Amino acid sequence: MNARFHRAAMTAVLLAAGAAQAEPSSGLLLAQPCAGCHGQDGAGQGATPAIAGLDREAFLEAWAAFRADARPATVMNRITKGYTEEEAALLADHFASLQ
Repeated sequence: MNARFHRAAMTAVLLAAGAAQAEPSSGLLLAQPCAGCHGQDGAGQGATPAIAGLDREAFLEAWAAFRADARPATVMNRITKGYTEEEAALLADHFASLQ
């Protein structure tokens, strides 16, 4: 077996193991893509607002408005459509739990 294939296979196994150990019910895994715009742990960055500590209901109301194209957005109206209601609730719980 060549070394490049072995390294790639081991990397895939380690990544899969890490994902399996993540707590999807905590919303942490679902929240990882949010860091690209909202900053690490939802703290906000630049013109993108902080969502850490946002009230759960406020988060879900904003999420629903983005999803329904009722709130102006650059990308959130498209992003929200890729998540289920259950996933949105997990995200709301996750960000509400952060300081």
